[in-house]
Amino acid sequence: MTESLAPHFKQPLLKTPFHERARALSQIDSFVPWAGYTTVDVFSTMEQEYFSIRNATTLYDLTPMVKYRVSGPEAMPYLNRLVTRDVAKLRPDRVAYCVWCNDAGHLIDDGTIFRMGESDYRICTAERQIDWLLDSAIGFDVQIVEVTEQIAALAVQGPTSCAVLKTMGLWGVEKLKPFEIGYFMLGAHPLTVSRTGFTGDLGYELWMEPGAALGLWDALMEAGRSRGIRAIGSQALNVARIEAGFLLPNVDFVSAEHTIRTGRDRSPLELGLGWLVDFNKGHFTGRRALLQEKTQGPRRQLVGLDIAGNKPAHNALLYTDDSGKREIGSVTSAIWSPTCKRNIALAIVDAPHFQIGSTVWAEIYLNRELVWERRMSRAQVVERPFFAPERRRATPPAEF
Repeated sequence: MTESLAPHFKQPLLKTPFHERARALSQIDSFVPWAGYTTVDVFSTMEQEYFSIRNATTLYDLTPMVKYRVSGPEAMPYLNRLVTRDVAKLRPDRVAYCVWCNDAGHLIDDGTIFRMGESDYRICTAERQIDWLLDSAIGFDVQIVEVTEQIAALAVQGPTSCAVLKTMGLWGVEKLKPFEIGYFMLGAHPLTVSRTGFTGDLGYELWMEPGAALGLWDALMEAGRSRGIRAIGSQALNVARIEAGFLLPNVDFVSAEHTIRTGRDRSPLELGLGWLVDFNKGHFTGRRALLQEKTQGPRRQLVGLDIAGNKPAHNALLYTDDSGKREIGSVTSAIWSPTCKRNIALAIVDAPHFQIGSTVWAEIYLNRELVWERRMSRAQVVERPFFAPERRRATPPAEF
């Protein structure tokens, strides 16, 4: 029986339209599941792929990103009730990062909203949220449809990404401002380009019909040959997103829909996302609880840490001093930053220790030839992002 006719239970994970090209480039056969698809974790080495993000152009398969089309005469009022940000301020052909909460003001998920037309929007999330979206739509004249399999997506990121896109024939792409959407043609296929990404660097995300996916991949690889283009996996992207201070679901926070234990869900204010909460736009789900929390002040907050030494503080507990007696938080994401040359982390820290400039201590365990060593390392609360190059916002981007 051919692979294409094999029963679904023998190959339970879906393959993206780019899978054929990605599989051919995979050197170590490292794949991971994402939203029902199989995706590449590492192609060759994480280090090579990471440095391509910061020095050249990279391709990352975004197809598993869950996508919903939201349309209808009350699409905007519906979204304004759903999310904490004021969607009425989002102009057509623009993108906005947003979060949505339950009635207790605890985060359900984060994602991006694309305004494709006057009453036509697209929500992109890392996980499926159709039940919450439909329940929230009761009483609104709006249609919500999942379109994940109808749209292939590719992230093109790095300092030479704009030059590669222009070489491929997307003239005018350099005029796109951050969070702006442009429309192009690749041969006979329409191509939507947004100046967005998860690397904190110059970059774009390309959206197309699945039938155009392989042709686009080949065209990008040809156009980027002289600029060091490389396909990357999730591990390299994770390093870049931590440097950019971006949050990852199920790593830096858990959806309030999935938490079991009391106190494990988080609010936008606790996650340092208070700038996404607009109390002046009218009622939205979670507004009362968030307004009360703002008045009282959050009990904890997600912050950036600069940690002494060069050993990442993976899952480290945090304390007030090096005695390790009073616990005040924990690390959610940690790396040694190759670009910043710093040992950095994202961490949840209890009040009042989350203030910028505060000193905390991280309990780090190191495995030395199967023997664990405990190390108490001084850490300082610092501002995010850790890395924010000017090229990420320059319009037009400089030629590289």
